[in-house]
Amino acid sequence: MWTKSWYVLYVQGYLRTLYRPLYVNMHFNGLQDNPLVQWIGRVLRLRNFDLCPVFYEIYFLGIQRNIILELCINCDNAQYGCTRVLKLDSLSSHLEDCEHNPKRPLPCELGCGLVIPKDELKDHNCVKELRALIQTQQQKLNDFQQEINEQRFLINEQKREMQLLKEFMRAMRISNPSMRAIADAMERDEVLRWSNFLQRARVTRWGGMISTPDEVLQRMIRRTLTEMGCPPHILDDLMENCHERRWPPGLSSLETRQNNRRQYENYVCKRVPGKQAVLVLACDNTHMSEDMMVEPGLVMIFAHGIE
Repeated sequence: MWTKSWYVLYVQGYLRTLYRPLYVNMHFNGLQDNPLVQWIGRVLRLRNFDLCPVFYEIYFLGIQRNIILELCINCDNAQYGCTRVLKLDSLSSHLEDCEHNPKRPLPCELGCGLVIPKDELKDHNCVKELRALIQTQQQKLNDFQQEINEQRFLINEQKREMQLLKEFMRAMRISNPSMRAIADAMERDEVLRWSNFLQRARVTRWGGMISTPDEVLQRMIRRTLTEMGCPPHILDDLMENCHERRWPPGLSSLETRQNNRRQYENYVCKRVPGKQAVLVLACDNTHMSEDMMVEPGLVMIFAHGIE
């Protein structure tokens, strides 16, 4: 008894010897009346194949497709001068690079840099096309700017609502111990997020530290910290800690600072933009000893030496 796989191999072998040298000039639908196609259909409908009509349909379409792809055909651009005759399965790749394709994209030879279809090059106007391109880009920029303004407004509203929520939680922490723990955790996370956005700084001359900054200098640093988005609940403490009277024991006097100068290199410092000053936050310097750090951190102002 012949099996299904035997019939498949038989038909494939027959087709390999039959249709390769054959060139057919006919429409796709014409294959429906072709004796070869009718014979293949009768073979595939023989014994055991009628048990699986789905298999018959799929496999028969595959054979038909392979036959068609082996046929030779003129290029679609023959009317424009292309004389190539190629197999159907390579037609699509040829059309993309065919030099006779009227829609083939070509760069403008006048220097504007635009890529234009070949059949439109003769009517191409560089000034007109560039003006239209600029107008399109300008419209996109205007749309982006409007979207940025809307997003900035939403962000400011969210910041305001978050600030109100934080103030509400701080007000409740006195009467509710659980709320106190939640508020403390939120404040720590806020400081940590802010610190992660700050740029690292390097101090090259620790001897230029100003231990007793005047009021004018303190106001300048305070304004800059506010513009940097410093969390409000630590701003006052940071500014208090810019003077040596609030510094930890390891920095409390000139003599002590000179003795501990080697430890300064271990500080993780963050830059204060546009100022000769650095932030030394406690959340970034947990590796430092208690006599070299104070909560929530230090503001160190220098005469020079900040990179």
